[in-house]
Amino acid sequence: MSPTERQKMAAGEWYTCLDDELAALRETARGAVFEHNSLPPNERGKLGPKLRALMDAPSALVETPFHCTYGYNIKLGKDVFLNAGCTILDCAPVTIEEQALLGPYVQIYCAEHHMDPVKRSVEGLEIAKPVHIGKRAWIGGGAIILAGVTIGDGAVVGAGSIVTKDVAAGQVVVGNPARPTRIG
Repeated sequence: MSPTERQKMAAGEWYTCLDDELAALRETARGAVFEHNSLPPNERGKLGPKLRALMDAPSALVETPFHCTYGYNIKLGKDVFLNAGCTILDCAPVTIEEQALLGPYVQIYCAEHHMDPVKRSVEGLEIAKPVHIGKRAWIGGGAIILAGVTIGDGAVVGAGSIVTKDVAAGQVVVGNPARPTRIG
């Protein structure tokens, strides 16, 4: 029996996102995200019940608005903070370790689309690669983290940076593409 598109996605193989099972999972996540983004002001930051059921995030604070693709691929460690407008396209596992901070409008993209226009647009082929953000890392507002990137413990990503390669523990990177810099 051939693997399903979900199984191929989970295995890091090429899969088609134009699949009924994946569409149903995205619809479930959309409902959970809608509920979370509609919480009353006194409950903002806490995960809505449906999103909490999808994500592994026992003590994270996630400001609204928030968006994710599937939710079930996201693991947020203790005391993680995601500021308003964060988007996580979690076609692969996204792990954000304890006390990491993400500024407003940080975007994490796990999917890479096929370079062939027919395979990309007609067949919906993409491949997903995990993203890992270490303990006490700080990701500045508007930063974009691309598929397959690991950001080490205590690293800093400057606001607006586009991270295309791994960032070592304790390293500070800025720019497009993000490159190491020295502070002060």
